[in-house]
Amino acid sequence: MTSTLSEVQRIDQILRHCRSIAVVGLSPKPHRDSFRVAQYMQAQGYRIVPVNPNATEVLGEKAWPTLSEAARHERIDLVNVFRHSEEVPPLAREAIGIGARALWLQLGIEHQAAAALADAAGLLVVQDRCLKIEHAAAR
Repeated sequence: MTSTLSEVQRIDQILRHCRSIAVVGLSPKPHRDSFRVAQYMQAQGYRIVPVNPNATEVLGEKAWPTLSEAARHERIDLVNVFRHSEEVPPLAREAIGIGARALWLQLGIEHQAAAALADAAGLLVVQDRCLKIEHAAAR
């Protein structure tokens, strides 16, 4: 269980060890937060795996319709979620099922039960934080 780590320690572990990021809800529209965050992380050397059933490609990467389908073709360390809070539980279960190391819920996204489930399965969990902001602050 990873809950013994502080949030700062979890964020540090994720930024240092999770190099492949599945971005669930990654929009191909450049004005959307999901696009800007993924573009920034990609520019920092992270591998971006878009998960969006309505896109074929985002940021030069093939988009997958589901997290599970993406995991059949790509290694995924971190699942970064840009979906409504009520959509998090099945995504947390998928993150566990694909063997992800971490689950990150972006600003405004929280789901305590799903976070507890992922934590109990050994995933590093961060809620209601922006991956881009945290990465920039840690540099």
